Amino acid sequence: MGFHHVALAARDLEATHRFYTEAMGFSLVKVVVAPTPSAKGWAKHLFYDTGGNGLIAFWDLHDPTLPEFDPAISTGLGLPEWVNHIAFDSTVEELDSRRERWLDLGIDVVEIDHGFCRSIYAVDPNGVLVEWCADTRPLNDEDRRAAEALVFDRDPPLESPPVPVFHRGRAPSGHPL
Repeated sequence: MGFHHVALAARDLEATHRFYTEAMGFSLVKVVVAPTPSAKGWAKHLFYDTGGNGLIAFWDLHDPTLPEFDPAISTGLGLPEWVNHIAFDSTVEELDSRRERWLDLGIDVVEIDHGFCRSIYAVDPNGVLVEWCADTRPLNDEDRRAAEALVFDRDPPLESPPVPVFHRGRAPSGHPL
């Protein structure tokens, strides 16, 4: 069963909107504006169509009773940014054009071949790591057996880590992303 949507808090709504429409190519499809439960503020809940069978949503919060927060889902918790992230489905054929789109907008990109999939990564304006991921082969019974053997192994054999390729964004100075 798929997700209907994933919802995250946004710190800078304008930058978030530009990133998810321009850099990701998603469409804004719905905005709900309502009072917050404290009745001392309000919030916008923005929904973007990801082009698949789901949505990503962002909260634009305006309530003085809420504490200051860091919307980065990993670094805000003291973890490296690669731990908690959002991966969107892509095809191998689309990865190059998606990488070039990000680079042309001045967004730095990390590219990794994981063996069973290839991924490109960027960080959104809220500090959230975003990934386009393309399967390079179907997962099979051997993969499932290996996963079952490793899931509770307290001393698992380590694989060689994949080698990341770093690409520096190349947008002209002054671009808003």
